[in-house]
Amino acid sequence: MPLKPLTEEQRAAAREKAKKARVIRAEMKEAVKNKQITISEVLQRAETDEAVARLKVTDLLTSLPGVGEVRTENILKDLNIAASRRLRGLGIHQRRALINLLDR
Repeated sequence: MPLKPLTEEQRAAAREKAKKARVIRAEMKEAVKNKQITISEVLQRAETDEAVARLKVTDLLTSLPGVGEVRTENILKDLNIAASRRLRGLGIHQRRALINLLDR
């Protein structure tokens, strides 16, 4: 089923919405990196903020100081979280395990 063509105004609105979402996600990662916000606070915000809910768990983990790609991969494997998972898709046990591991 082909998508309905968008008007130029609709396209511009979509671009603006996407830009705002990218800025919000970048701010979250920067705040986590600078330890201004905890993982539990990010997960709590993901419940109400669509942009944060679409942040990938791998991106969040790699934004942590001292956590690179290899450690992120190991954390995801240990907690049984798929590499493609977004914050919105985490189950309650996965959320709790992430908080217990990272918010010490």
